[in-house]
Amino acid sequence: MEKIGFIGMGNMGRAILSGVLKEFSKEDIIFSAKSPETKHRIYEQTGIEYADSNAECANKSKYLILAVKPQCYEEVLKEIRYMVTPAHIIISLAPGKTIEQLKLNLGKDKRIVRAMPNTPAMIGEGMTGVSAVREELSDIEKKVLLQIFGSCGRVEFIEENLMDAVVCASGSSPAFVYLFIEALADGALRCGMPRKQAYIFAAQAVKGAASMVLESGEHPGVLKDNVCSPAGTTIEGIAVLEEFGMRNAVLKASEAVYKKCTKM
Repeated sequence: MEKIGFIGMGNMGRAILSGVLKEFSKEDIIFSAKSPETKHRIYEQTGIEYADSNAECANKSKYLILAVKPQCYEEVLKEIRYMVTPAHIIISLAPGKTIEQLKLNLGKDKRIVRAMPNTPAMIGEGMTGVSAVREELSDIEKKVLLQIFGSCGRVEFIEENLMDAVVCASGSSPAFVYLFIEALADGALRCGMPRKQAYIFAAQAVKGAASMVLESGEHPGVLKDNVCSPAGTTIEGIAVLEEFGMRNAVLKASEAVYKKCTKM
């Protein structure tokens, strides 16, 4: 197995690494990080080899995951530019940075993959969209990519022009869901439920509802209708959510995320 390299060990890098360790041997992985403290900590926790520099990490790996913040990309690309070859598969996690833009920095002959995971990858419940020029990849390479990101949740190949939509649907949206859970818990708190218990009830309700969508194959609208009884409590709540524009607020939030992606 050719090595999987990680440049960056922030939240997302560590989340993907945790999943990858379930599918690959630690001998198949190498990483680099900005601070010596981070390198030593990850090594002590996992036993994974670390590189002294980003260039060394690139040189020793085939699948190279750039798990750094978008504002750090220019610096990192300069460091690895002369180390990456057409044999590498460079995996970018940065929103708004296209395959074409990355090829301009690294060379037209370089193979670039874009991936957009989300933070639930930290517990193996992530959703990742992956985009690439597929004819540049062998079947084995595609399988490895699916294995890497499938190790921390669900993964689907998607056309690159939809990657910003992935940020809206799953990249940024966990924060929207946390806000919703917090609001649900606040509502239960107003009705007398202790806060800790309210968070458990609200979070499990959201988790269960999401699982129903994924596992039943039913349209969310059908599942919503199944909860609503004539003249019942749920339809009263739905009426209030519609009155105060819940759908429109979510649509506007998604639009704001999309616009920000296109400006990055």
